[in-house]
Amino acid sequence: MIRSMQAASQRSRPAAAWCRGLALSVWLALASAAGPALAMPDTHVSNKQGYNTDVIYQVVTDRFVDGNAANNPTGAAFSAGCTQLKLYCGGDWRGLQNKIEDGYLGGMGITAIWISQPVENITAVIDYSGTNSTAYHGYWARDFKRSNAAFGNLTDFSNMIAAAHAANMKVIIDFAPNHSSPADAANASFAENGRLYDNGALVAGYGSDPSNYFHHHGGSTFANLEDGIYRNLFDLADLDHNKAPIDSYFKDAIKLWLDLGVDGIRMDAVKHMPFGWQQSLMSWIHGYKPVFTFGEWFLSANEVDPANHYFANKSGMSLLDFQFAQKVRQVFKDGTPDMVSLNQMITDTAAQYAQVHDQVTFIDNHDMPRFHVSGANQRRLEQALAFTLTSRGVPAIYYGSEHYMTGTGDPANRARITSLGTGTTAYQVIGKLAPLRKSNPAIAYGSTQQRWLNGNVYIYERNFGSNVALVAINRDLSNAANISGLVTALPAGSYTGTLNGNNLTVGAGGAVPTFSLAAGAVAVWTATPAISTPIVAHVGPVLGKAGNTVTIDGRAFGATKGTVYFGTTAVTGTNITSWEATQIKVKVPAVTPGTHGVSIKTSGNVTSNTYNAMQVLSGPQVTVRFVVSNAFTTSGENIYLTGDKFELTNWSASAPLGALFNQVVHAYPSWYTDVSLPASTAIQFKFLKKGPGGTVWEGGGNHTYTTPASGTGTVFVNWQN
Repeated sequence: MIRSMQAASQRSRPAAAWCRGLALSVWLALASAAGPALAMPDTHVSNKQGYNTDVIYQVVTDRFVDGNAANNPTGAAFSAGCTQLKLYCGGDWRGLQNKIEDGYLGGMGITAIWISQPVENITAVIDYSGTNSTAYHGYWARDFKRSNAAFGNLTDFSNMIAAAHAANMKVIIDFAPNHSSPADAANASFAENGRLYDNGALVAGYGSDPSNYFHHHGGSTFANLEDGIYRNLFDLADLDHNKAPIDSYFKDAIKLWLDLGVDGIRMDAVKHMPFGWQQSLMSWIHGYKPVFTFGEWFLSANEVDPANHYFANKSGMSLLDFQFAQKVRQVFKDGTPDMVSLNQMITDTAAQYAQVHDQVTFIDNHDMPRFHVSGANQRRLEQALAFTLTSRGVPAIYYGSEHYMTGTGDPANRARITSLGTGTTAYQVIGKLAPLRKSNPAIAYGSTQQRWLNGNVYIYERNFGSNVALVAINRDLSNAANISGLVTALPAGSYTGTLNGNNLTVGAGGAVPTFSLAAGAVAVWTATPAISTPIVAHVGPVLGKAGNTVTIDGRAFGATKGTVYFGTTAVTGTNITSWEATQIKVKVPAVTPGTHGVSIKTSGNVTSNTYNAMQVLSGPQVTVRFVVSNAFTTSGENIYLTGDKFELTNWSASAPLGALFNQVVHAYPSWYTDVSLPASTAIQFKFLKKGPGGTVWEGGGNHTYTTPASGTGTVFVNWQN
């Protein structure tokens, strides 16, 4: 997210208006069992594998490389030399293409590029308290169906996509459907005042909005989740997704970019949009072209939010893993707390996120101060990168981290990249570790087990079938650590390599003799013996309807089609669209809506494990707002919703939808919520009260409603006593 400077000063979280020579042998060990030497894979290996094997490189497009000076903004909007960081600096899609084609990104092992929102933004220069600001970041949209001219035209975009695909790289776009641009309800001439266009045709402006396509409830105080969803995010014109034209507009807009070949979407500000609308949108995307989608839900240091976990587990998209990022920053950047808390975070999030491997891990981004601080020991950044690249999740590296860029806040954390050299230790660390995600499924898909731990040393193991990765990190930059009693699942043998000159010997029971882990060391040992029994590693997307295509990644599936099971329902023949040893594509069968485990049986009748993930919806989805009036509660009570469909929790009293909202769009004693439901479907539903005194259902018969065929709907009822 990028906010205005004016608004950023009001925020409690970080403001976001928003070479050393190579010496890996000293501290970074990459070793394998004696016998077959560790073969470092080519960084340009096929990227057909699932996104869990990817390493993402996030760029602020304007701050990367200027490949075509002709498309640079002119006048007050442009800063020659990028000395004024709120103005455009010239980076564009041609510049990205150049760095793909010359091998800079591939040499670092990067397999996916996350770029700034590509849509047309306002061109106004806004004066915020004496500082001129532009939409260089891409978050002040005016037309989601046209390209940002400062980044290039659609031909430039397509050329960049083609270059990435030719280099076996994916392209992820930022997308921000929460809002258009800054607006001022009292000043219609302020900037473009939030005006939204549909391929050049004006839809509405914040000050001229007869159809109420924008929310007009004032700015958010961030007092609670409801306040952040249905009020403006600072001075950004907040769109009402319960309006059918807005719903269809964004589906048409994202289709345009999907048709241009993008491979993923980073959804901005998901905490600030209705859950039901986003789940409906994800169902539509997965039905049209399933791509990896992850959202931004900001969490501060030490913040744990069950609503964040619910969103990641139920919405159909993953999240940027702020719990991971904040803890890594505390442990490696700040020096407190210690490694025990890092292990605890790994343990906690494994239980909180149903698909923890799908959350995007990182150590900094455009909304945070950069990890590296001027004058700090560079080893801390290198260790944080190594931990991120060998941990569960999909790692994202913020541009310039490979050159130890600094920047304590907006806009210094979004400066132009300082170098494009390849000789730094950080660049080499990324380049050595990133390819392991493709060559060793234990790193991409494996479980995590703590093997040795104290305040400064964390030794953890990633396991997938017989494949193992053992990682040791000594955070103490001054003192070596004496490691005794270490036990590992690595196969017995002598692991040669460069653990500061030490070999690692593993006994028959996995015991490792005492050894010294050097000050500041990071060591990685891997073993990848052949896997003979089929293992399902991942299924995605994990939300969809019958007929959707899902991808199953794993090992030992064989080369000949077998059978895929959704629960006990078998899928064979043409409904399996491809079958390879490590990946299967299959159409979701017509099973009872609900959560189903996915497993496979090979052509040789060997059955895999079951991957418990797939939410099968009742059909194509629409968004419906439920409003119940005259629902009076006592202290501690809240109103919830349930009904006769999977999307309505199948009459669950223990886990209904809610608690409902009652302050912004409708006020107590009225309550409301937005829900994704099957289209053109007769439903039955009821509300209930839950609180310290237990559960109280409405009286009377069930409410009934038929959902619309497309778009959105609203149903109003009174509480039945």
